[in-house]
Amino acid sequence: MADKKQSVDKELIRDLASLLNETDLTEIEVEQDNLRIRVSRMNRGGAAPQMVYAGAPPASAPAAASPAAAAPAADPARHPGMVPSPMVGTLYRASAPGSKPFVEVGDTVKEGQTILIVEAMKHMNEVASPRSGKITSILVDDGQPVEYGEPLMIIE
Repeated sequence: MADKKQSVDKELIRDLASLLNETDLTEIEVEQDNLRIRVSRMNRGGAAPQMVYAGAPPASAPAAASPAAAAPAADPARHPGMVPSPMVGTLYRASAPGSKPFVEVGDTVKEGQTILIVEAMKHMNEVASPRSGKITSILVDDGQPVEYGEPLMIIE
């Protein structure tokens, strides 16, 4: 029985790795019953894909997760001023390497003002501020890959 399960797991990992390559994603994770498999890879530097396999979470995992659940305000994705990434790509904080960033923490921005650039498929997409306010937090680094919906910054 264990050999059959291990065979299915290896096949699932191969399928996920193929899906990763076909879709040009950087990471994919699947969780089913007591099985969680995450396959990820680095975009730059020619690093080989990294595959992580995890069985059932330890019995103490729910207890460890409860302090995080007790502080939902610390989760930037739930903050009302969160600016999400409009697409998958590479984030740039300035218009060109070595240039001054569009915005810094503490800056006041107006709705529609360019605050970041996300490069997707060799196209530079300006990210406009969805609201006027003050930049209280920048959650990503220059040159960092970002996913759709990922929190980029907080504007209050």
